Parts: sequence; C-alpha cells; structure tokens
Amino acid sequence: MSASAWPNLRRAWWIVTDVVEIYTDGACRGNPGPGGWAVVLRYKNKEKSLWGGEPHTTNNRMELMAAIQGLEALKRGCEVRLLTDSQYLKKGITEWLAKWKTNNWKTAAKSPVKNADLWKRLDAAASRHAVHWKWVRGHSGHHENELVDALARRAIDELSEGD
Repeated sequence: MSASAWPNLRRAWWIVTDVVEIYTDGACRGNPGPGGWAVVLRYKNKEKSLWGGEPHTTNNRMELMAAIQGLEALKRGCEVRLLTDSQYLKKGITEWLAKWKTNNWKTAAKSPVKNADLWKRLDAAASRHAVHWKWVRGHSGHHENELVDALARRAIDELSEGD
C-alpha cells in the first residue's frame, strides 16, 4: 500500500467506531460570578457525569470548560457527538475559530479574542477526535440538557458550601 493511502485509512476507521455522546452546559450566578460546568458522557450502555466550578468566572468560560472537560475525559480518539445549548460555543468552534487562528487570535475588529486560553485548549482537545457539534435549545425539555444544567448549578452550590 502506498504511503499516500495511509491518511485515508486513518480517516476511514472513524466510520466503523461507535459514537460517544457528550452533553455539556455551563452556568453562572452573576456574570461574572461563581460558575459551574457539567458534562454527561454516554457510550453504549455506560454513562459518566462530571462537574466542577470556579468562584469568579463567566457563563461563556463555563460553557467552554464543559466541552473541554468532556473531550479531555476521553482516553483515545473517538467519534463524538457533542451537544450544547451555547451558540457561543457552537459558532466559536465551527465558524470563528479558524479565522481567529489565521488572524493571530484577533477578532475581525482586530481586538484580542476573549477566552483565547480556553479556545486554544478546546481546539487541542477537539483535534484528537472527530467531533460533530450540535446545538440544542436550552430549557426546552431536552432531558440531557436539563440534566447538565442541573449539574452545573449543583457545582455552583458546592462552591458556596465550601466557603
């Protein structure tokens, strides 16, 4: 087999793998204020929930952190279906990121990209997987979205309990 065929083989193995579903959400009380992120990972019949928080942050940072934590939790390259209720996260990763990188992490208005540290970390985490980004409407009865919302709020509550 020629060396030029190897990249196609690497891409082809994604087709035969099972999909890991990742549901994410971030929350904040005040913006900025105490914030929480949450992730539910589902693979076949197994489910794992992760959550955490920061005492002084923004909602957008928590949305990004949820996706980062979900992708970084995977031990090997996977095909991933990541669902988020954040347009900021979805559009940032699928529409804006490439241009930010080309523009040396500057926006179209030439100002620094907000949360560039997390966007870079998310880009690195996502690059190890084949990620399909899907937006879902928040607070609309989507079971998993409601679950991660509750876990993100729980993370904020746990921060308050630690004071």
